[in-house]
Amino acid sequence: MAGRSQPPYRPRPNFSSSSSRSFHPSQPSRNIPFQPTKSVNHSTPNNTQIQNNASDKKTSSSNWDKAIDGDIDDIQNLVGTCPFMCPVKEREKRERLRDLAVFERLYGNPRESSPSLAVKKNMLFPWEFEGPSLLILKVEGHLLQLSHFCRTISVKTLQDSDVRPLSVLEDTLNYLCNLLDSTEHPFEVVHDFIFDRTRSIRQDLSMQNISCSRVVSMYERMVKFHIISQHKLRRCSSSNISSLSYLNMEQLTKGETLSLWFRRVPSHIMKSTEMSFARKILRYFKLGFYKKFIDTTASKASYLQYCIIEPSINEVRALAISCVNYGGYKPQPFPLATLSKFLMMKEWDVESFCRDIGLQTSDDEEGNSCLPTKQTTLIHPKGGLHKYYPLESERFERFSVEL
Repeated sequence: MAGRSQPPYRPRPNFSSSSSRSFHPSQPSRNIPFQPTKSVNHSTPNNTQIQNNASDKKTSSSNWDKAIDGDIDDIQNLVGTCPFMCPVKEREKRERLRDLAVFERLYGNPRESSPSLAVKKNMLFPWEFEGPSLLILKVEGHLLQLSHFCRTISVKTLQDSDVRPLSVLEDTLNYLCNLLDSTEHPFEVVHDFIFDRTRSIRQDLSMQNISCSRVVSMYERMVKFHIISQHKLRRCSSSNISSLSYLNMEQLTKGETLSLWFRRVPSHIMKSTEMSFARKILRYFKLGFYKKFIDTTASKASYLQYCIIEPSINEVRALAISCVNYGGYKPQPFPLATLSKFLMMKEWDVESFCRDIGLQTSDDEEGNSCLPTKQTTLIHPKGGLHKYYPLESERFERFSVEL
């Protein structure tokens, strides 16, 4: 996400002059048989018919490519002039439709906003769709809007006043980042709003093809937002958290594999303190050095680094308990108090964690909780452990990060 956006996906449509597809926005995308619009001769086509059809398809496809190329050129020449966080036309339209987020409502009124509250929504271009719905939207080179299914805009009607210049985008990002610590609403509501509006910022940057150090700084702040959001979403208990978390991680994981990415990183960056830490912690994780992994994270990681590492901590803890279980002496259960210090968890969390991975705990003669070893019921849940078990560290409790 921290680089220039790639050209949009542009599949080559295969239109037939004698047939069309039927589609309803409320139905899931699926293959729908052709519905004849007029009488069709079902006899076997001759060579002349086949050649004519191929020629028609080639011409239609060529015209479509030219239309799209022209639209992309128009976008690349855009220079935004909108002075507000949200274009006036969009704000007025969303006021009429009551399409205002809670942060955009003036005095809580779902029909009224203001230039200091409304923020431009993320808009989807018709060419961003794949599958059958793409063919419905792209007919003979025209970009059509699909009501009640998505928000789309046609590049033919896009104006400079619909796009915000860099200075306005920076102010908009500052405004959104200040909402991150808002406690007036549940965090998932805060996340959903900032998630959508930062995507809109990236869209405006891409449409204007802006590339400079100020843009890099903006992308860095948006990456930080997704990292911290992932950390906070794990503490939420709403039913839709898993989907929000998935979409959030999708934004973070867009890009190349580490092996390809490392090849292009300059040597002075590879030798930096941050990169040295990242490579060290990754090596400990892959080699299964659980004690070094936990100790290094607790003593060296910054708050932001901890937020990134956190999903892997439970996996490392499960490996550590597995080693204790299989390597222990059966007549001598392992004390949970020792495990809690070793894994940097509260003792009752260790007990719960053991149950999550299929192990039973017991009390010794003195009433101390222990983990009987050599148990054969150890499991590793598919998709990892979704329950949140924080790393007990006073260091992290004092940390905070500014976007």
